Amino acid sequence: MLSSVCVSSFRGRKPGSQAPAKSCARGDMGRHEDSEKIVINVGGVRHETYRSTLQTLPGTRLAWLTEPDACSNFDYDPAADEFFFDRHPQVFAYVLNYYRTGKLHCPADVCGPLFEEELAFWGIDETDVEACCWMNYRQHRDAEEALDSFEAPEAQEEEDAAGDLKRLCLQEDGRQAGWGRRWQAQGWGRF
Repeated sequence: MLSSVCVSSFRGRKPGSQAPAKSCARGDMGRHEDSEKIVINVGGVRHETYRSTLQTLPGTRLAWLTEPDACSNFDYDPAADEFFFDRHPQVFAYVLNYYRTGKLHCPADVCGPLFEEELAFWGIDETDVEACCWMNYRQHRDAEEALDSFEAPEAQEEEDAAGDLKRLCLQEDGRQAGWGRRWQAQGWGRF
């Protein structure tokens, strides 16, 4: 495993250029102290990351884990030295990756409402979903909106038709019209 110092110097190299002057010696490898690491158990799957990674999105649930009183505010197991959340572990991998990369992708095999619920739980704004995943993420809402638009006017039309028929079957003073008037109203109502 490379330390962040070694990784950052590696990322800066261009193809064909010389290796950095400072080598990644074994002594540099364990530079991050264990107190900088944090273990988060989500649905039985352990995820390990740095506190600094979780602080990249302030005001979110994971950023709160880095605060000094987090052990008393969350489900913390001192024996295992981990925080536990009974949430969807597969979706959490995407959430944690968002903290690491700054890009929020939506898994293709998870339905939109579940992903939306998980984002809300972790305190992440849904508008941060990457453009490449936006259609997949929004698909469930678009379908619900389309169904609502088909259902709402149809129900209103039925109520209007029933009200018109009822008005045609009553005389002006509110008494029920005779059988001829009712049949006539029903006949015209079919056209």
